[in-house]
Amino acid sequence: MANVTFSSPSMARDVTVYAVAGDRGTILALAKEHKIPIPFDCQDGNCGSCVVEVQHLYAPTKYSKYGIALTEEEKETLKQLGKITKEEIYEAEVNDMPPRHRLACQCFVRNEDIMVRFVGDETLPAKAPHVTPAAKIFKGGIKAASVDEFLGYAVKIEEDAAAHFYDLAEGMKACGNAEVAKLFYQLAGFSRQHLKEARERASALDVEAVLPPDYVWPDQATPERTSLMAADPALSRLDALKAAILGERRGYEFYVAMGATSGNPEVTALAKEFAREEAEHLKILEASITREEWLLANPEVPALD
Repeated sequence: MANVTFSSPSMARDVTVYAVAGDRGTILALAKEHKIPIPFDCQDGNCGSCVVEVQHLYAPTKYSKYGIALTEEEKETLKQLGKITKEEIYEAEVNDMPPRHRLACQCFVRNEDIMVRFVGDETLPAKAPHVTPAAKIFKGGIKAASVDEFLGYAVKIEEDAAAHFYDLAEGMKACGNAEVAKLFYQLAGFSRQHLKEARERASALDVEAVLPPDYVWPDQATPERTSLMAADPALSRLDALKAAILGERRGYEFYVAMGATSGNPEVTALAKEFAREEAEHLKILEASITREEWLLANPEVPALD
């Protein structure tokens, strides 16, 4: 059984699929079977549209010999694309060392674990993060009638998120959980950057908004603050990621809802911009969760840099 993890900015998160050992299908065939959006055209190794980066998750030993055979079409196309050097061709043919780039239609999946990265079709819209069923149909909550009001809420959200992540990081550091502390410090940095942007836009405003105790902000707590647990010395990195993503998703959904319910076109446009930035944070967390789950399920595979 081989684990093949697909990663692309065109996907909301990394996807790991399983290929049966001995199956002579190509990476492209596996991707098509699981609806992974690797671009392709000729499927004969001549057009180069399905170029991917393949990382072998084992050290280059007997495991990496399974997928090295390069067809003449693949070698020529990769050379024309500038994706393979003479040295890489020599290493592949003489020393069984896999090149960095392959054509998905020519590279066969073998009994080895690999990471497949690709850019994706840039003419297609990027897939949006998952939105909960409740958020899709909810029509109530806070409605910002003006840009000033929206920015007031945005500043408060990011202030709370940055402070909360930083407090969690300090708590984890104090109890000796340095790995999770580092993660929360990184998340605090994301929120501080978003807060800086919101403050710059709202520099001339009084952004002290009164928080209503309604569906959107229950108990007068901002979206990204309510879903995070207190610092726990036993908290794993995966636990922390899953806790953090709940808050990030609530923040994303809040901005989506603000854009959908406001009758002010300026507020709608600004809310969509903030939602896109939250979506980037979600993609990072979703990919990190997938990677962490995969590594926990495959402890013999060295961690990626």
